[in-house]
Amino acid sequence: MRHFHLGHHHCRTARGEHEDGLSGGRGHRGGRGGGRVFGHGGLRFVLLQLIASKPSHGYELIKAIEDRLGGSYAPSPGVVYPTLTLLEEMGYLSVETADGGRKSYTITDSGREFLEANREMANAMMARMSGGVDGAGPRGGRPPQVTRAIENLKLAMRMRLTGSPLTEQQAHEFAAVLDAAAQQIERI
Repeated sequence: MRHFHLGHHHCRTARGEHEDGLSGGRGHRGGRGGGRVFGHGGLRFVLLQLIASKPSHGYELIKAIEDRLGGSYAPSPGVVYPTLTLLEEMGYLSVETADGGRKSYTITDSGREFLEANREMANAMMARMSGGVDGAGPRGGRPPQVTRAIENLKLAMRMRLTGSPLTEQQAHEFAAVLDAAAQQIERI
């Protein structure tokens, strides 16, 4: 996969997230979702594309992404707002501040040119949102009972692995249970 670098602006938020949408699983509202949703710099393309379609406030953009992903993921404000500021500094967005202090973002001609020059990447990021996080999007998405079971398994594993350390025997048993589940799932 090719990486597109847009300048040398790399900042981390207090929660450890990059401004471009990478996270260690913490940028999810309500503990939902998991893993990478956007590759390096991908959130920039998504935000530009959404704003090109309709000038928006930051919160509207967060909700639009969450809605497109069927509620399985929402980027945190600590990721979205620094990315919007970066895009503004690069000349790709203009900002108007309303009476309530809310900022409305509009794509500039330079932003449109950049988006068109990177159309393949922008389309890939938008298509990725249609598929959701790990295929859990609104179209042909994961059945809710499967999502619930996955979350239960992740929680059980996390709770057991953060408790007392596993003995050698327990580690083998733990791995055997996971291997057996994987094999059963492959046969479905």
